[in-house]
Amino acid sequence: MLSRRVFQQLTDSLLLGPRCRLAIAVCPPQQDANHRPRSRVAGITALRASSSSTRWKSRQGKDFFAREARVQGLKSRAAFKLLQLNEKHKLFKPGQTVVDLGYAPGSWSQVAVNRTNPRGRVIGIDLIPAQPPRGVSTIQGDFLSPAIQEEVRAYVRDPELGRLRRPISSHDEEGRAEAEVDDMDCSSLDIERQAHLEGAEAAPVDPSVKQQDNEDGPGAKLSRKERDVRHGRVVDVVLSDMMMNTSGNAFRDHAGSMDLCMAALTFAFDTLKTGGHFMCKYYQGSEDRAFETKLKRLFAKVYREKPDSSRNESKEAYFVALRRKDTPTTEDVFRE
Repeated sequence: MLSRRVFQQLTDSLLLGPRCRLAIAVCPPQQDANHRPRSRVAGITALRASSSSTRWKSRQGKDFFAREARVQGLKSRAAFKLLQLNEKHKLFKPGQTVVDLGYAPGSWSQVAVNRTNPRGRVIGIDLIPAQPPRGVSTIQGDFLSPAIQEEVRAYVRDPELGRLRRPISSHDEEGRAEAEVDDMDCSSLDIERQAHLEGAEAAPVDPSVKQQDNEDGPGAKLSRKERDVRHGRVVDVVLSDMMMNTSGNAFRDHAGSMDLCMAALTFAFDTLKTGGHFMCKYYQGSEDRAFETKLKRLFAKVYREKPDSSRNESKEAYFVALRRKDTPTTEDVFRE
């Protein structure tokens, strides 16, 4: 467990003042005394659901990180996992472009937008509708859909889309209320994205680029940045907190998590610039070594992590892959 001093250092910069402190009251559901279950099975099901809900509430009430998340106005306790991993591996810098896959409810995006200010941008993608943190632009849809992935690629290729036009501060310079500023920021991002979708075709990298690459040949003097831009690699950090609904079957849950990790890695291969970082959550099991091998082919350093804020009983863990290499091809990385 982290010491109080280290914990405070991790979270100090996310303390945005009293305005972000949440007052949360958990009200137990009222029950009708005259209600009778329609059947024995229905009664057992309701009892199990009630017991599960009670256990969850009890665990959340006793959980140090869950309490701290509420106090500090963070979307969820998951923010501390990313804070701890960033403290160790230095994932973020000001001005970066970050893509957060499976962002809801938004705690990772909340950390990322804080750590990449000023002039950073964070794009969250999730199937679940959620109110994004201020300064985060979002795309709602199934990330496994090729159409959604292409929309994300097209969005990040424009270096100005999604960047805040003003620094985040507690009060607007004209004295507008906090909620109004939030609405203005979110609206500007939504309008920006809509204009992009209506006014520009989400086209893949121009085929002439590949032709030009062939014409230039191996002796062409292109900088690393020029090569990255030419191939559509413009993202600094790809985060994936995607996870399927657990089934209770350990192998099925593990295999499903590895499929999502593979989808995230494929996207990262296409969009992550040289020197960029990748992080994904997975359930531990027999297939994670093969995935780790693929990561090592594409990145200079790969770590398995289970931060202190991850519950001991959980099978979740994280791959942190640092500094994407320039030269590996698709065949090099994804071969079996």
